[in-house]
Amino acid sequence: MRFASLGSGSKGNATLVSSGDTLLMIDCGFSLRETTRRLQRLGVSPDQLDAILVTHEHTDHSTGVAGLSRKHRIPVYLTHGTAGTGRCDGSFELRHFNCEDSFILGDIEVTAVAVPHDAAEPCQYHLRGQDCELGVLTDLGSITPHVVEHYARCDALLLEFNHDTTMLMDGSYPPQLKRRVGGDWGHLNNSQSLQLLRAMDIGQLGHLVVAHVSENNNSREKVEQALLTVLDSLEKVVFADQAGGFDWLELDRA
Repeated sequence: MRFASLGSGSKGNATLVSSGDTLLMIDCGFSLRETTRRLQRLGVSPDQLDAILVTHEHTDHSTGVAGLSRKHRIPVYLTHGTAGTGRCDGSFELRHFNCEDSFILGDIEVTAVAVPHDAAEPCQYHLRGQDCELGVLTDLGSITPHVVEHYARCDALLLEFNHDTTMLMDGSYPPQLKRRVGGDWGHLNNSQSLQLLRAMDIGQLGHLVVAHVSENNNSREKVEQALLTVLDSLEKVVFADQAGGFDWLELDRA
């Protein structure tokens, strides 16, 4: 099992997950042309994709879904609530599910995990393939016991470190946006992300990907300082950026 990113941040998100003969994309927040270009960088052609999984309807996650799906005849999996927003209308095929549903796509078992975020019916994903567990967890405002239950035993984790609370509060965002981002239905701050890591079996983590980092309200230095309060080293940490995402990372449970 392996995973990679086309880009991560408020200007567009897309993650690839591959296991056996199955290749999935989680979200597509880039134009069709840009998505194709970024896929090529990872050695992937769009017609290799077996499915697109959507987490929620916000544009940085959904902009390119319908166009990519329609052009390459790729089925799109999304919650009933996300489908109801119309953001993915025009896709080749929409397949609906409820949060907490699990289903098999080729060689990958997918579980949709309900998360607190200001969207219609948002979810994140836990994926299992080749005896490995991958967690993809961004776009939520708080760490709930339910989230901990689903992500505690991952072999690899892509985790949001959206903002540093002080930087957000002292920054230039208008008060309403600060309240949204920093609220229980917004985005994770560094301390909240550490809360999840402390609740996990982090000794099992082969890869920790720091994702969805705000360009205005966080810094790599602050995230690294925070991580070193929980981890012995940053050896297994990868930073996903907006421009290039990150290259393929392999999961191999010893």
